[in-house]
Amino acid sequence: MSKSKYTIPNVLTTTQLILASKSPRRSQLLTEAGFQFEIKTKDVEEIYPNQLTPQQVPLFLAEKKAKACKDFLKKGKIILAADTIVTKGNNIYEKPTDKKDAERILTKLSGKWHAVITGVCLLSKKKKVSFIGVSKVKLEKLSATEIDYYIEKFQPYDKAGAYAIQEWIGLCKISKIKGTYSNIMGLPVDLVYRYLQAF
Repeated sequence: MSKSKYTIPNVLTTTQLILASKSPRRSQLLTEAGFQFEIKTKDVEEIYPNQLTPQQVPLFLAEKKAKACKDFLKKGKIILAADTIVTKGNNIYEKPTDKKDAERILTKLSGKWHAVITGVCLLSKKKKVSFIGVSKVKLEKLSATEIDYYIEKFQPYDKAGAYAIQEWIGLCKISKIKGTYSNIMGLPVDLVYRYLQAF
């Protein structure tokens, strides 16, 4: 029996990506989508002007991260930088600073809809394109025991909104999603693919 042949989409074979992120989740998503990439990062202080709207914040930070890594650019390379925030109304819930802060955030989100916004910046020597992915998430009511269990077992201190969609909360307590799952994980892969095709 002959092996089936298929053609790999051009954007997957020719795009030379530099992922400017240490996030294992973003690496996982790009790998599973079939992108070829290398990881190169620089430490960037994640601060932003107070007057920015919630949708502007992750864009600002993604562009800041991409700019910090511009020394890595060579001909044909494209930097991909991203930043994800969790918002409810005008409130931004960033990575928790400690257990008490994680408890505060999860209590605020418990039983309510919230938005996960990821800003992405694609940067080459000649071009820059920035965009956002938005997903809405319904988190069911969390008891104090459930909050304590999740924080103690999963230590969500490196996660915006104090939770990860692929962990216990996502499996057991998130009932509805409007938007893409990958965006909630930290990268709107559908948009990355689309914008790279046109880059």
